[in-house]
Amino acid sequence: MQDIHIVDIRKLTDVIRAKYGFDFTNYAISSFKRRVIRILELYKFSNIDALAQKISNDPKFFEEFVSEITVNVTEMFRDPSFWRIMRDNIIPNILLNHKRITIWHAGCSSGEEVYSMAILLKEMGILENSKIIATDIDEQILERARNGVYTVKNMELNEKNYVRYNGENELNKYFEVKNGLAYMDKSLVRDVSYRKHDLVNGAVFNKFDIVLCRNVMIYFNQNLQNDVLKKLHESVFKYGYLAIGSKESLIWCDIANKFIVANNDEKIYKNIKE
Repeated sequence: MQDIHIVDIRKLTDVIRAKYGFDFTNYAISSFKRRVIRILELYKFSNIDALAQKISNDPKFFEEFVSEITVNVTEMFRDPSFWRIMRDNIIPNILLNHKRITIWHAGCSSGEEVYSMAILLKEMGILENSKIIATDIDEQILERARNGVYTVKNMELNEKNYVRYNGENELNKYFEVKNGLAYMDKSLVRDVSYRKHDLVNGAVFNKFDIVLCRNVMIYFNQNLQNDVLKKLHESVFKYGYLAIGSKESLIWCDIANKFIVANNDEKIYKNIKE
């Protein structure tokens, strides 16, 4: 296994920022380094300089690099108790004052979370009154999200999660199996807008009743988490909700006093200050 030094990582991130405007300098260094080493081995690069040159000269390869660097491990109804709280508490609270609900999945990866939300909303009878925007930095993974095609093997875990969530049907009502692949019911996401968006450098583009950014920021260092959380706060309506990952927290950051805890176990926060 190759080892690389901090100076090599900085050299690589400088090339990427200069060429493509992507800023990886504030990613958690241990996680970023581990993934770069994996790419060196996967593509058989002799050193960082060879990788940097390939990235600089080949935009298509850069897209592959982004796919490898960004984390795309996800599942439907991950943490079933989170989804029960969404269904039983959070969304009903929003609907007390609104007929329509707007949701942003920030860092949507391959789309399992988006389908989870769409199924939840359909079973609540409010999918038609919902607007969902799903974004990710990785164009390739966004395409997988748009297609909504998953391996049958992965669906076994998704179905177990759905049972623990206490869904009102069986999950297989929402997909069709062909040639070992599960094709999700596209009508669930007919009104979902999938967009490429960079949480690090991208601008605030709208306000939402619910923003989900779960298990994304654990790969950022504290400065970058702070910057991203400010943007997420600006993206949530007053009295709207922000959901982050179970290993993430708001208590230390600059905008901590703008939220109250809606559910501590599931890391769901309510925005109380503009």
